[in-house]
Amino acid sequence: MSAIILGIESSCDDTSAAVIKDGYLLSNVVSSQAVHEAYGGVVPELASRAHQQNIVPVVHEALKRAGVTKEELSAVAFTRGPGLMGSLLVGVSFAKGFARSLNIPMIDVNHLTGHVLAHFIKAEGEEEERQPVYPFLCLLVSGGNSQIILVKAYNDMEILGQTIDDAAGEAIDKCSKVMGLGYPGGPIIDKLARQGNPKAFTFSKPHIPGLDYSFSGLKTSFLYSLRDWLKEDPDFIEHHKVDLAASLEATVVDILMDKLRKAAKEYKINEIAVAGGVSANNGLRNAFREHAEKYGWNIFIPKFSYTTDNAAMIAITGYFKYLDKDFCSIDLPAYSRVTL
Repeated sequence: MSAIILGIESSCDDTSAAVIKDGYLLSNVVSSQAVHEAYGGVVPELASRAHQQNIVPVVHEALKRAGVTKEELSAVAFTRGPGLMGSLLVGVSFAKGFARSLNIPMIDVNHLTGHVLAHFIKAEGEEEERQPVYPFLCLLVSGGNSQIILVKAYNDMEILGQTIDDAAGEAIDKCSKVMGLGYPGGPIIDKLARQGNPKAFTFSKPHIPGLDYSFSGLKTSFLYSLRDWLKEDPDFIEHHKVDLAASLEATVVDILMDKLRKAAKEYKINEIAVAGGVSANNGLRNAFREHAEKYGWNIFIPKFSYTTDNAAMIAITGYFKYLDKDFCSIDLPAYSRVTL
């Protein structure tokens, strides 16, 4: 009998639903919220209200595109955390009510685990996707997380290093905001960086022991450097926009890859994956390809559609847990902060 899993993701400002059948993705619907652009960041209250408006139509559309009726579902997988509490509560509450009405199991999914396991999503009609072999290292980089994870199995992951302050994506967004480039900053910096010189400017890099990261020093260095340059030339940002973006991006990528190289060498692993929103960055993707060639890494870079928050990654995680009958009870609450 087929296992058909509905995945629901609502951890931040994207409402998403996906359907996976026997490990193959049938649909993945994402509704983004443009309302936050005016505020330069996600406003939690507005996000949760938008989720309330979007969740029923998004789930309906996911089932429709998959050609699946709700009665055919085997289980409902949902993001339980971490994330914005108000946003999570909308998805969690809907999943509980939906699963209870159909009398099918519920599966709680850690959002970060979902990002890592996005590499195991298979799409029908496409060539067989390459998948990492356990154990592998995964660099998980997003607006809220920067971690190096040792992945021993789908349900056995160990954080080897993580940021002690800002995440990589958060630092990029804040530097973009200082430059007056808009929100979200990541895609804007990425686009500008392709036209600039990555060696035009030098910013400070942290000296943190072990495999942990730090990006607050880079952010401060960028801010102070910009302040000094603007004193000499009030139009400095406009004159050097592409070079600033390229240099910032190159510094962030260097910091990320330096610790990842150390981890690969220390743990003698050459199966290396990247995941999370910042994995859509072209500079980081190019660095992965260069490292694969130089160090003999077997690399895994997700499709762009699986880099940002999406329900496909929640559904595939739910599928693995379903096979192990790892279900959750209806009284489990959402959580805003947690590690893997």
